Amino acid sequence: MSGWFDKESYRRAASVPASGFIIAGGVLAAWGIVSFLIAVSGDDPARAWRIYHVNFLYFTGIAIGGVLFSAVHRIAKGWWAGPIVRFAEAGAAFLPVSLLCFLFLFLGSRYVFPWVEHPTPARGKWLTTPWVFWRDLLSLVAVFGVAIAYVWHSLKPDVAELKDRVEGYKKNLYHRIAGDFTPTPEALARNEERLNRLAPLLCVLYGYLFSLIAFDLVMSLAPYWVSTLFGGFFFMGAFLTGLTSLGLMMVYWRRKLDLGELIGRQQFHDLGKLVFGFSIFWTYLMFSQFLVQWYGNLPEETSFPFYRLWGEWRLIGTMVGLMVFVIPFWGLIWVKAKITPFTFTLFVSVSLVGMWLERYLLVQPSLTEHGPHIGLVELAVTAGFLGLFLLAYGMFAKTFPMVSPRLAEQAAKLHH
Repeated sequence: MSGWFDKESYRRAASVPASGFIIAGGVLAAWGIVSFLIAVSGDDPARAWRIYHVNFLYFTGIAIGGVLFSAVHRIAKGWWAGPIVRFAEAGAAFLPVSLLCFLFLFLGSRYVFPWVEHPTPARGKWLTTPWVFWRDLLSLVAVFGVAIAYVWHSLKPDVAELKDRVEGYKKNLYHRIAGDFTPTPEALARNEERLNRLAPLLCVLYGYLFSLIAFDLVMSLAPYWVSTLFGGFFFMGAFLTGLTSLGLMMVYWRRKLDLGELIGRQQFHDLGKLVFGFSIFWTYLMFSQFLVQWYGNLPEETSFPFYRLWGEWRLIGTMVGLMVFVIPFWGLIWVKAKITPFTFTLFVSVSLVGMWLERYLLVQPSLTEHGPHIGLVELAVTAGFLGLFLLAYGMFAKTFPMVSPRLAEQAAKLHH
């Protein structure tokens, strides 16, 4: 293991093979974009815009959820995550893409938001296009800006070690990020202090502003339905997708980069416990909303969950419950399942797909009178968003060190 903590380790960490991400991402993105443009110019553009909205919410949650994991790990001083934290931070590369997707979403706002053509008098100006657009745009800029600043400072000590040993665009970029940083104890302490301020700021902004995003972009699709818990339910679901996607990336990079010495039982066990715990917490928040609505028995509150749990949408609702809670719960409750790469990958994959269905279930029933329909349009647009995410992630992996030897050494010293 000591070979990972010398100068050469920085070069190895910054030279990872990311072409697979970039090629696959480019192909999927091209297919998705072409399919989306064909669909929106066809007979049913609303169908394309609805699935676009589902995937915007889903992949934005994965990207910001990964960065949030890094911030939470810092606040909690969970140094066990040192070898894998960069796999989570790489999601920040998708945040500028997500912001562009948000701007594009409002080109089809009349197909997605019912209050555009049918105003809701009870909500006044709150649900009008200018107010929603600028409120949510500023919210996303604030959260994404702090997240990118956090990742920038997290990268700084590592790129400073490499700035004179890289060439081309990397050299200019690394010098820009490193600035006048020198790897002295004083400079490291100052950078750590900045990160220690940015981490809790990101968590607070995420909780508050992504609750606002949930109210504006999901709850408003059923304008007369209200739930004060829905914001927390939405952003904790996004954090769960960040954890599960990190789990998949951890398994992939561990094998790809031969990191068996750095990423072992402890990382699998601890991340598995987090996925297990937040699967339970997601269920708790869902049940907390449902219980109050059930006993209140008010039409404006009960209509939203009942429509998704009975009738044509019942199958999707049942699958969400099984894939996000029941299967991960009974799978990851066992230590052996958490520390075995195959079973760990299986259960986090089930949860990740289940959360896509959950986002689909939150959006689609509010916008269509028909039951669930997942066809070629839905698959192509979802593949397009996946491609954009993989492309952004791959560009990050190609550009920056995907393992921080500094953080890996810290984890080894504190936990081994």
